[in-house]
Amino acid sequence: MPNPDRQAPVGKGANDTKKAAAALASFCKKYSVLIAAGVLCAAGSAVLNVIGPDYISDLTSVIQQGVSFAGIHIDMAEIGRIAMSLICIYSGSVVLNYVQGVLMNQVACKVGFGMRGEISRKINRIPLRYFDTHQHGDTLSRVTNDVDMISQALHMSVGMLVSAGATLIGCIVMMFITEWRMAITAILSSLIGFFGMSLIMGRSQKYFNARQQSLAEVNGHVEEYFAGQTVVRAYNAEQAGLRLFRRSNEALRQNTLKAEFLAGLMMPLMGFIGNFGYVAVCVAGAAMAYRGEISFSVVIAFMIYIRLFTSPLGQIGQGFSGLQSALAASERVAEFLGEEELPDESGVTAALETVRGDVAFAHLRFGYDKAAPVIRDFSAQIRAGETVAVVGPTGAGKTTVVNLLMRFYEPDGGAITVDGVSISNLRRENVHRLFGMVLQDTWLFEGTVRENLTYGKADVTDEQLMLVCTQCGLRHFIRTLPKGLDTVLDDSVSISAGQKQLLTIARAMIEDAPMLILDEATSAVDTRTEQKIQAAMRRLTEGRTSFVIAHRLSTIRDADKIIYMQDGDIREVGTHDELMASGGMYAELYNSQFEQSA
Repeated sequence: MPNPDRQAPVGKGANDTKKAAAALASFCKKYSVLIAAGVLCAAGSAVLNVIGPDYISDLTSVIQQGVSFAGIHIDMAEIGRIAMSLICIYSGSVVLNYVQGVLMNQVACKVGFGMRGEISRKINRIPLRYFDTHQHGDTLSRVTNDVDMISQALHMSVGMLVSAGATLIGCIVMMFITEWRMAITAILSSLIGFFGMSLIMGRSQKYFNARQQSLAEVNGHVEEYFAGQTVVRAYNAEQAGLRLFRRSNEALRQNTLKAEFLAGLMMPLMGFIGNFGYVAVCVAGAAMAYRGEISFSVVIAFMIYIRLFTSPLGQIGQGFSGLQSALAASERVAEFLGEEELPDESGVTAALETVRGDVAFAHLRFGYDKAAPVIRDFSAQIRAGETVAVVGPTGAGKTTVVNLLMRFYEPDGGAITVDGVSISNLRRENVHRLFGMVLQDTWLFEGTVRENLTYGKADVTDEQLMLVCTQCGLRHFIRTLPKGLDTVLDDSVSISAGQKQLLTIARAMIEDAPMLILDEATSAVDTRTEQKIQAAMRRLTEGRTSFVIAHRLSTIRDADKIIYMQDGDIREVGTHDELMASGGMYAELYNSQFEQSA
């Protein structure tokens, strides 16, 4: 859950901004041709807009020359020629601006699509240790909010910045060509705007970074509390959860307020500078026209130029505001994509296709935190076809042994072999195919019953599915569903925790892997259903090497071998009868459960 006492970082330096800019550039690199085309279109549109006032100045001159005390003699042919030129210029500007918008929209969609794909692939390549130390909501926020922020900025800000920059430069050039003294007046009156904008940008970037971090914390909080509503209500923790949410939400509000306040200053500031420049140009133009140094048409042209000149300042401010948000988001996405990955296995050629099922653990050592080992010295030999139960108190390391067996984690020392081959020399995909697995935490996705049962496996007939469902006690449940195996498991379908567990057990039976792992597989079912499952499990485990983790010791009495673990070490090994006869720790644990149930 989000830690309300942890403040979002607000002290990002220049190096962080450079790294974020480099990350954003790397995301866009493969679309450089589209971006270049969009930039050229934006620049072309801006140039055509800048050329327009010069034609308007000519139009004004023609009208001014045709108006005199003797009468009005306006050259309408020249007026028509200039007007058609203006129509072509501004039409061309509109078309180029539209094409720029289409191109940048494609870039934004492609970058967003590509980044989500990269994140999705990255999730499959990073160690499970990452998810032990990071909120799921934080990772989700990087996939959704941060990527959306980058896409929006690319769509809106890049074209805006290029167009505004080209307009600004074009205005400066055209103003100096038209009248250099008035050009200097316009530029000097606007310099204060650039200075103010640079100060605002320097202070606001850290708040944009903090806003994205705060947003991720709020998402993490909401995701966890929505998923755990049953527990929250059972413990009357609604108010405590609400207080935590309010504190996280308040941090988001504060950071958003500061970021948007500073960014929002840009537009009013640019508006003031635009009006100030307009007044300065009008006053200077009037004085020079009064002295006969320039014509009235030049004043008209500069009145348009100053609007074109100051308008890009506001657009640049708005564009940089969006770009700052994109930089903050790209920094978080790049941080995730830069996480350490699982070692490359492209050079691994060893493979196990036909498996007997002999498994050996040799002096295994492991700790999720290396300073606090969970498995200290685990050694065991399991023969093919044996059903091995791993039992012991909570925290003994039972599930950890299974995680190491599946190569979800790599051991700190020792080795695990299957048929004499170290699993560290096999590709992870190969190791995973060796095992069918049923966990205590059930996982079903929104899809049909058939899709959930045949997950990752093709060519399964309805007869095979119904046979397995019958063995697991699911046949009646399937028949009660409106569309049977084709019923979509969504919020409209009422399904109990025990039925979910049965579906995951059926999924493992359909997988038909040479070895089997059952981690508290019957923890969520009642005693009668458990008896049915045990019968199905006996058929399933026949001829297969099976590892069973169980707290309910009555379910593993028929195991070929029982390993009792405590504090990461094996304390007792034997059959149920042997361990009960020895009167050791297993017998004590078994009798305590019997006494509790009596």
